[in-house]
This record gives sequence, C-alpha cells and structure tokens, in this order.
Amino acid sequence: MTRLLALTAFCFALFATGLSFAQTAQFPLVKGFGGVYEVPDATEKPDGNLEYYILVDMSTGGAENAEISRWVDNVARMMNLHGLAGVPNERMHVKVVVHGPAIFTVLNNEEYNKRFNTDNPNLPVYEALEAAGVEVLVCGQSMHARGFNRDDLYPGASVALSALTTVSTYVPKGYTVLKF
Repeated sequence: MTRLLALTAFCFALFATGLSFAQTAQFPLVKGFGGVYEVPDATEKPDGNLEYYILVDMSTGGAENAEISRWVDNVARMMNLHGLAGVPNERMHVKVVVHGPAIFTVLNNEEYNKRFNTDNPNLPVYEALEAAGVEVLVCGQSMHARGFNRDDLYPGASVALSALTTVSTYVPKGYTVLKF
C-alpha cells in the first residue's frame, strides 16, 4: 500500500510539474485570433528592426462552414508570430488577396447564411486583422465568376481587379508572397 501511495504521489508531482510548463496562447498583434507560443530555444526569429511587406495569396477555402477557416486564422498567426518576436505592428505591411474557394470566407453574414445556413465565423477574424492594419482585397474575377457583388462582401474588404494582377503589382514593390 505504501508503494501505491508513493507511486500516486510521484505521478501527481510529475503531472503538476508538466502543467507548470504549459503556456497559454499569446495574441500580440491580432487580438483573440491566431494564438502563438514562446519558443525559448528558437535561434531563427523575425528581426524587429526590419520592415515586413507581405502579400498573402489566399485561395484555399475553409474545411467546415461553421468554423473559422484555418487559413484565415493563419494570417493572424503569421502576424502574431512576428509580434511575439518583437516586430512592432507599424513594421508589418500585410495585404491578403482572397480568391478561388477562399472567397466564401469574406462574405457578409446575410450572404453566408443564404449559402451555408450559419453566420460567417471568419468575420471576427477579418475584423481583428483589419484592426491590426491588415488590408483584405477580394479578387474581382473570382467574385464575378461566382455571381457575387460588392454588397455581398463584409464591409472591410476591398475589391481588386484580380488576384493575379494584385500579386504582379505588389511583388515588384518588394512584397513577399505567402500562399495559403
């Protein structure tokens, strides 16, 4: 019986120690979305002194209509990872061009409800991204191909002529393209 008590105490201590190392997600630039964690032994990190010009080419749609798209949340994660490393918000110049199946993530609630019978779960993420200075551009070609107009989009989105011309315009300006 003493051994069982000792083993139980050991397991409890091990479990409690493990919990003390657990971290909670941090949201340094995009509040409430794209949670990230400290990695104390990371040797490669963003440089807080650089200006970051990033164009996210988002064409992948969400897996479940009632859940936040992991790709939309990944934009928030990318922002927060830079913030966690010490890059201030004013050094982050981020644009997201949404096209293809991802276009459904930028629909307003009314239009999203018509199609999927639920509110658009991505809108709070886009609003938090917008508050952090991210510009969301929607491919006008994808929009028209799917029968959408400007009024079908959430108010914070802007319409671009196309995703193709947005990429070809911003790459020569020094933007790095990330494909989601």
